[in-house]
Amino acid sequence: MREVAFIKQNKEKWLNFEKAIFGKTLKNPDELASLYIQLVNDLSYAQTYYPKSKTILYLNNLAAKAFQKIYKTKREDTNRFVHFWKVEVPLIVYEYRRYVYYAFAIFLSFVAIGALSAAHDDSFVRLILGDSYVNMSLENIKDGDPVAVYKSGSNWGSFIGITLNNLYVGICSFIFGVIGGLGTAYYMLVNGIMVGAFQYFFYQEGVLWESVRGIWIHGSMEIFAIVIEGAAGLILGASILFPKTYSRMISFKMGVKNGVKILISTFPFTIAAGFLEGYVTRYSNTMPNWLSVGIILFTLSLISYYYLIYPFILNKKIKKTYATI
Repeated sequence: MREVAFIKQNKEKWLNFEKAIFGKTLKNPDELASLYIQLVNDLSYAQTYYPKSKTILYLNNLAAKAFQKIYKTKREDTNRFVHFWKVEVPLIVYEYRRYVYYAFAIFLSFVAIGALSAAHDDSFVRLILGDSYVNMSLENIKDGDPVAVYKSGSNWGSFIGITLNNLYVGICSFIFGVIGGLGTAYYMLVNGIMVGAFQYFFYQEGVLWESVRGIWIHGSMEIFAIVIEGAAGLILGASILFPKTYSRMISFKMGVKNGVKILISTFPFTIAAGFLEGYVTRYSNTMPNWLSVGIILFTLSLISYYYLIYPFILNKKIKKTYATI
């Protein structure tokens, strides 16, 4: 059968199934599961006879959404909160994984620009960080405590203030993705250049290691979360610019829904980073190297596993489920 005939023969069924998934017209799990089996069969057929066709991408995406819906329906009687973090978010991250890669590439590029600019322009660091901050940091370096700025204020005051600010930045980074992703790119530009210039400043002053073992106690999760929030913003922007086979409105609604879920998933990491910055980072110059490095590696490993490794493990599990149907 030619692909055109295959599409024509099944188009109406796929559209009805799409409405069932995104429009919630089906409430019977058995009915949904029956259609899901037909969809998987069509996907297998397309993979066999039209291996390079865009139809495969469409059916694969529809099948993944269907699995999420069926799984969620069957587990409705279990802890919805656990399901959200354990299944729903990782599946969404896997589906949009290329946007996570884009976000890292964009952010790291801006970090490199910030560091290179600071290396070739002595006034760049002051332009980005401000004269007062640079002068204060130079005084702290002379006093033998490069990250003494994190000791200012009370523990709880710093924790609350820093956390609220980071949550605000993350939310704005996502919301302004509605401008075709340009607003998100701007927030990544500002934060990326700041990180690059900031770290080069300490390198230039000969205290890079002291700054790393202090700043990245909280920075590992804080910066990583900013990148993931940037990915959520890019997803929102792409849903408007590239609706694919969906109407622009449906694509936008999907982008908002999935982007918000990814954004919310970063909040615990942002709050944890704020806690570390308010209560732990201030003691970095007095704690042993193994402890500060251990905290950095643990926090970085935790958030990296959740967003970069676990989604692939879960997807592999889903593929095995496909094979048993």
